[in-house]
Amino acid sequence: MLPLFKSHYSIGKSILRLDLKSFEKENPNNIFFIAKKHNLKNIALVEDSMTGFLESFHNSQKLGFHLIFGLRLNICQDNKIESTQDPSKIIIFSKNAEGCKDLSNLYSKYNCEFSQCLDLESLSKLWTSNLYLCIPFYDSFLYYNYFYFNSLILDLKKYKPIFFIEKNNLPFDSLLESVVLNFCKKNELDYLLTKSIFYNSRNDFKAYQTYKCICGRSFSSFNATIENPSLDHCASDDFSFESYLEHESS
Repeated sequence: MLPLFKSHYSIGKSILRLDLKSFEKENPNNIFFIAKKHNLKNIALVEDSMTGFLESFHNSQKLGFHLIFGLRLNICQDNKIESTQDPSKIIIFSKNAEGCKDLSNLYSKYNCEFSQCLDLESLSKLWTSNLYLCIPFYDSFLYYNYFYFNSLILDLKKYKPIFFIEKNNLPFDSLLESVVLNFCKKNELDYLLTKSIFYNSRNDFKAYQTYKCICGRSFSSFNATIENPSLDHCASDDFSFESYLEHESS
């Protein structure tokens, strides 16, 4: 199982930090502190922007970790046509130093030219051999096609994508896993068991939930409270490193 960390640079998605100050203070929600404590040599980081890349890159080098940096982006049929469908996600990782430059260039065009949504034509033009493609377990085109009746069809075989599978104790995990496995088998594609990590322990779940409420619009739009935050699918405290360790030991 591969742990996939996300930091506070992905606004509203994680309370994990990347700074040296909190690392030196042994903050249990510092990604580098978690990695050091549990003897991780590699840190896979999946972010929603490039904002934290430099800090994560320089600090991982300074502390002796190998950083695997990935960007989670929207993908659609045609970014020139307005769609009512939910935006599906892909994750693009850099293979090497040149891949980091290619990823930065792709992200710049993604924001400035493609209205924060890649289509297959745009992806093909920006693709290089220094990148590799993964499909997240949640928010993928398979997820939205199956559960929300979207009709997004993506021919990604030439990129040889790896499909992620997660077990986070959500009620639809097993159904989605079957969808992903069937798709991979039919299209001769690989899959990998992963674990999204947004906080260190289950005890941090309320802090994470509170942070999501503060960063989102739930309070103003739906009169949400901490007891009733109105956060869709935020019904499991398994998105923690503690849960990852339990899966690894079982």
